[in-house]
Amino acid sequence: MESENGDVIQAIIRKHPGYQKFITHISALTESYLPSFIHITDTNNLRLTSSVLDALFGNASSMPDYPPIHYAHINAVACFNTRLFFDTVLNSLSNWKVSWENGCRNWPGDDTQRFNDTVDSFFHGLRILRAQTPQGPSTAAKGKEKEKDIEPAQEEPVMILVVEKAERLAENLPELIVPLSRLAELASNLRSSLFFMSQVRISVAFLSSVRWEDIKPPLGASPDPYCIDVEPPNKEDCIQRLVSVFRSVCLARQASNVTDKTYHPALLPLYEHYAAVVYSVCGLYTRDPNELQYIAAARWPGFVKPVLAEHERVVAESRSQEPSGEDTEGELDVDLIPPTEEARMRLTRYFTPSLTAALDVLYPRLTNAAEWAMEHDPDLEAMSTGTRRSDHVKRATETSNLGVNNLPRMSKFILIAAFLASTNPAKSDMRMFGRGADERKKRRRKGGSPKKSRSQSAVAKIPQRLLGPAAFPLDRLLAILGALLEENDVETRPHAAEYKLSGEYTEMEVGRAQVYAAISELTSTRSLHRMTAPDRLDGPPMFKCGISYEVALALAKGLGVPLSDLMWDPA
Repeated sequence: MESENGDVIQAIIRKHPGYQKFITHISALTESYLPSFIHITDTNNLRLTSSVLDALFGNASSMPDYPPIHYAHINAVACFNTRLFFDTVLNSLSNWKVSWENGCRNWPGDDTQRFNDTVDSFFHGLRILRAQTPQGPSTAAKGKEKEKDIEPAQEEPVMILVVEKAERLAENLPELIVPLSRLAELASNLRSSLFFMSQVRISVAFLSSVRWEDIKPPLGASPDPYCIDVEPPNKEDCIQRLVSVFRSVCLARQASNVTDKTYHPALLPLYEHYAAVVYSVCGLYTRDPNELQYIAAARWPGFVKPVLAEHERVVAESRSQEPSGEDTEGELDVDLIPPTEEARMRLTRYFTPSLTAALDVLYPRLTNAAEWAMEHDPDLEAMSTGTRRSDHVKRATETSNLGVNNLPRMSKFILIAAFLASTNPAKSDMRMFGRGADERKKRRRKGGSPKKSRSQSAVAKIPQRLLGPAAFPLDRLLAILGALLEENDVETRPHAAEYKLSGEYTEMEVGRAQVYAAISELTSTRSLHRMTAPDRLDGPPMFKCGISYEVALALAKGLGVPLSDLMWDPA
């Protein structure tokens, strides 16, 4: 039995690399005595930890040393009120499926019995569910069952409730934190004439991205939980998970007899190198294996396309040399081998810029992986020319414009104004955007400067465009937006006779509610980054530009704005 348990645990560990310590810890607690209240903190990959718990407790019924387990996994975001929370928990613990056939009723399928009104009724529902749950033979009796023909002792079943994103309980259902933390105590001490002898063994696990100290109720109303911190997966673990997904896709395609060789087992060494490249490019911004897998799946068909094209060419030449009437397709399929080291390095140099472009578009979900892969299918003829790298970089730059090409005209002006506010120093606004004769004489920073001696020389200053965007207040963004509209948008406006003063119409346009709505929408799409909290009242809100120089240059070219002339240091 121990070997059987070990095989199941090892299979889960192989499926979830990087979680060996966590899986061993939870399995040891479940095998001995599971605490009544557990708080699991994972600040990196909450979804992966949730899937690990599902795999572990979902396979607990097949482990002989474990007691009978009834498992329920609840998401605190979906269960936003008490009735929905109670019904979801009871339905999951009882394996009750709400369907049209049973009248969309919740457990126990009788409208006269409802256990979602109060916390006490929920406790009664747990005890009724416990009374209807059959017990299993104890661990000690299982070992003696083969030696002697005795009746095995009955072991108390265990209910496990995992609440994912438990920090949302503090926002939506704060009154449930204390009852859930004392659920085993309160459900067992509830006195009822019908279920006096029945005891409820239940363990509640909070799975959250914040620590227990940030969500616990005041005045010590809840007991201290058994805290577990999940370590983030390292580089090797992330790459191993990507490779394991590739293996599973290969097995699934072989089982379904898919003729496409994009996920062929012979390409596994090439995919291991490809996964390392994806992590080196995207690991600085996200280490979530799910996000890395999403980006890798979008670029892999194009990455492997030259290899498959070369293989098809070799197959065609071999078939032309074979006598007519012989079918060598099966033999030639086995001969698919990964490219040489030199070809692999060339593929890496060619496709690395496209990984950055895919990260810019797919990580904020401006499009999906399938559409991105279709739009950026590599041209094999262009790859064979000497300008293949520059053409690919140009296409990657055009990819980054995907999320802003279809924006309204006002939103494009806002993005240009945000880019200038993040690039130019605040002291240069009067010189760059002033309308007087004196302000227009010298807009740009002087390119040359007199030579200085070695004692007077200073460290060269890096342009702000290369250092990254700087934060700016909202009033400065609106001021630059007004200057851009007054200089470049006057001819496109409808005639309004009621505005006679210069700049009056622009001031009215900048103050409209649609401008603030457009700023909020751009912030939600990550084209603008809000640097201050939304509930902060002291001072104006601060923002940062979220688009690159290439995107800003493309927007300015479409609107006829001389972006280089408005930059303080265009170098």
